[in-house]
Amino acid sequence: MNNGLPLPKYHQIYLVLREQLSEGQHAAGLPGEVSLAEQFGVARVTVRRALQQLQAEGLVERSAGRGTVPRPQPPATGGSSQARMTGLLENIVTMGLATKVRVIDCDTIPASAAVAQALKLAPATPVQRARRVRSTREGPLSLITTHVPADLAQGFGRRELARKPILILLEEGGVQIGHARQTVSARLADADAAQHLGVAVGSALLAVTRLIHDDAGRPVQWLHGLYRPDRYEYQMELSRVGSVDAKVWVSKALSAQFH
Repeated sequence: MNNGLPLPKYHQIYLVLREQLSEGQHAAGLPGEVSLAEQFGVARVTVRRALQQLQAEGLVERSAGRGTVPRPQPPATGGSSQARMTGLLENIVTMGLATKVRVIDCDTIPASAAVAQALKLAPATPVQRARRVRSTREGPLSLITTHVPADLAQGFGRRELARKPILILLEEGGVQIGHARQTVSARLADADAAQHLGVAVGSALLAVTRLIHDDAGRPVQWLHGLYRPDRYEYQMELSRVGSVDAKVWVSKALSAQFH
């Protein structure tokens, strides 16, 4: 755990598990208290308190026979604004060409409910799931997890993903990239992310969720990225629309800086 954070350890664990649940992880159930205690390097009572907080918020159910399982949550509604990001895809490809990548795994699996919903597929439709770590000369930069419909990923696998950005591979396979919708937020590093990015569990990371469509509007890639904020920054130039009193801003330019 990150002892430098002004948060109790149980609350750090609670935050990490809550984020994992929101991303659709642990659909079959969370690991047991002993396993979680070993993963986070804390006492079992600390893990139990974090799980109790998740239960109190209605995020999980706990029972002696089933263990700890997530409770279905209503879909989010409204409230978040979407910004059109000119040049987004160009920056994605530029980053892919300017960094080194290590493929952790690449497999064809049945789409989970969350993946199927994002990619507009029937549940359990085969998708290619790949996890990669991108690095600069300074060290690990990002941990990227992508899901692509299996019929679009037939022409590339682990070897190709280690050499080229996935958007280039998709276009080489005949996919015409159209537009993307991206959400940028923050999350805490769990044990897996901490190991691959070289940070402490509970460290703050920049979290990016990106859904890419082809020119016909079909979702072709769903991406979850975790970035080290000390090695990556996201820049956007905004211009005001309307009179001097206007409170609406639109993006004018976008760049991704990494070091």
